[in-house]
Amino acid sequence: MSRFLTVLFAVAAGVAVGNLYWAQPLLGLIAGDFGASTAAAGWLVTTTQVGYAVGVLLIVPLGDVRDRRSLIVAVLLCCAVALLACALAPTIGTLLVATTALGSATVAGPILMPLAGDLADDARRGRVVGTVASGLLIGILASRTVSGLLAGAAGWRAVFAVASFVTAVLAVVLHRALPPLPPKASIGYPALIASVPELAFRDRTVRWTLALTALGFAAFSMFWTSLTFLLSGPPFGYPVAVIGLFGLAGLAGAVAARNAGRLHDAGRSLPATGAAWLVILLAYAVATLAGGSVTLLLAAIVLLDVAFQTTAILNQTRILATSAAARSRLNTTYVVASFTGAAMGSALATTLWPAGGWPAITATGIVLSCAALAVWATIRPRTYRPAGGGP
Repeated sequence: MSRFLTVLFAVAAGVAVGNLYWAQPLLGLIAGDFGASTAAAGWLVTTTQVGYAVGVLLIVPLGDVRDRRSLIVAVLLCCAVALLACALAPTIGTLLVATTALGSATVAGPILMPLAGDLADDARRGRVVGTVASGLLIGILASRTVSGLLAGAAGWRAVFAVASFVTAVLAVVLHRALPPLPPKASIGYPALIASVPELAFRDRTVRWTLALTALGFAAFSMFWTSLTFLLSGPPFGYPVAVIGLFGLAGLAGAVAARNAGRLHDAGRSLPATGAAWLVILLAYAVATLAGGSVTLLLAAIVLLDVAFQTTAILNQTRILATSAAARSRLNTTYVVASFTGAAMGSALATTLWPAGGWPAITATGIVLSCAALAVWATIRPRTYRPAGGGP
């Protein structure tokens, strides 16, 4: 796994996964265009994430039994078609269907991640997976900023149209850059899918890591979905282009957390995970006090993103280290847990915002953080014996 290929994987994963997040800063704009409520537009985030979880469950395991170059190119082309359907959607209902299809097709990143783990040696796996995962997370955050700026200049439909073109170009680039990648095993599709939940529940390390993953993505998604509602209303009243710029604060967190995989290689995965959850708890406490203060809100964003991205990279590296023969299926369990958690978080934001506004969001974030720390407190180092890297 050369440095060039590592960087290419990071860029490709970031561009691919960014397609899931174009709509987040556009909810108010889309709602106004279709004459729908902001709460109704909020379901666009939820449907995209639910579709993604389903797509990961049904498509990503094929990475263990198919040529991954062909698989990656195929899903990118399907994603480009779904993005074009979003750009042309005539009603909010049609857009909800299109975003569900988009989520189902946006699975190139989860296929690239276990491939990076396969190509890296044990001593460097944490750093390689950490770099690729960091690129993926930077894509999540940068997509919000790009979406807001582009929508402010050309409208929300232009965001999906441009993304469709870029995704199609990315499919061509990866087809040229990747060699044929023979399948690692020969397993029938029904048996392949049936083995995914078995992998999730058989190993205790995988079980508690998946629990922390779901809680982390729920806290992260709830914050960012509700942040759009907060910034578009009083006392801020920011336009969509300005809301998108808040993603830059989270981007700083992604850059700071890019070396989290080194903590895994150095044997500090478990203590670093606990420390990161304490920082997430602190971030929500700061957000509670933010009120109309942009400074405190930005501080909460940076704290949340640094800590969340650290836990996400550690969780994914930890899971991929448990078995070399089933990394695509193990990554399936990780991504299904993460985006099921993300869907839960966006649904919580959509439900809690009309009822209690920002205070309800921050209080729920504190509860989620405490729940994760309770799970982490039950972990014993001897229950985690990775193939490479220490506990």
